[in-house]
Amino acid sequence: MTTVSSSTRAAPAPLMQALPYLAVAGSIAAFCVGTSFGKQLFPHVGASGAIAYRVGFSALILLALFRPWRGLPGRADVLATMRYGAALGLMNLSFYLALRTIPLGLAIAIEFLGPLTVSLLHSRRPAHFAMVGMAAAGLLLLLPIRDTAHALDPVGVGFALMAGVCWGLYIVFGKRTTHLPGGQAVALGMTTAAIIVVPVGIHEAGTALLAPSLIAIGLVTAVLSSAIPYSLEMIALKQIPANRFGILMSMEPAVGAVAGAALLGEHLVGLQWLAIALVVAASVGSVVLSPGPGPAERLE
Repeated sequence: MTTVSSSTRAAPAPLMQALPYLAVAGSIAAFCVGTSFGKQLFPHVGASGAIAYRVGFSALILLALFRPWRGLPGRADVLATMRYGAALGLMNLSFYLALRTIPLGLAIAIEFLGPLTVSLLHSRRPAHFAMVGMAAAGLLLLLPIRDTAHALDPVGVGFALMAGVCWGLYIVFGKRTTHLPGGQAVALGMTTAAIIVVPVGIHEAGTALLAPSLIAIGLVTAVLSSAIPYSLEMIALKQIPANRFGILMSMEPAVGAVAGAALLGEHLVGLQWLAIALVVAASVGSVVLSPGPGPAERLE
């Protein structure tokens, strides 16, 4: 009888240990690539039409997967879920409106200031003030304070900041639904978001949304931006401590900048890369210095 050595049996172990980290990397990549696909819809259906595809299809996918109508929560929980969904919908809409005039990586970096602020508001250590200053310095490099050739569109910056505020509210409201089954909360929340966002997209794009080729791209956008990241993050969160997960997710603005350059031709200048680096460093620092989950925590 052939004996299998212990080294042979242990061979898959490194791969199993790497799997959750590969899942995080896949989640970030899928989100950024999916958003790049969504931005390619702008010339055909506008930003509102693109987000209507993403949120609408995501809601349908989540409803099919989790069937939240089975055992609906009480009235208070339904209202809490609706607040969470409203913040989710407005966050997505504001973010896509920002993408009309701002590169993907920079929009993500500005939006990241929302959850970063929520994380820092719950901290009391003096070192966190350095993280606030670092993030503020990154934002100042991006704001059109002076008339430079590379200043960002102020309207786009405003929408990105609004998306950040909504992301912060999404975290606050999401924490009030954590006692519900995760799939039920996110499915009901995404459905609420769709009720808010899809009519706006229909109003802007009209019958253009019915084009089969655009529907296909919209479905790909929804799957890459929502379904795949959600699934991969659930795999990662089962095996990675929350703080470490937050550090990894803090890389998203940088990955978004790379995806924007590769897929959309959005090449950034040195100061803009420095701004992204400052926001990423502030996010990582806030996670390292906090005892709980960091600003990149996703509450699905």
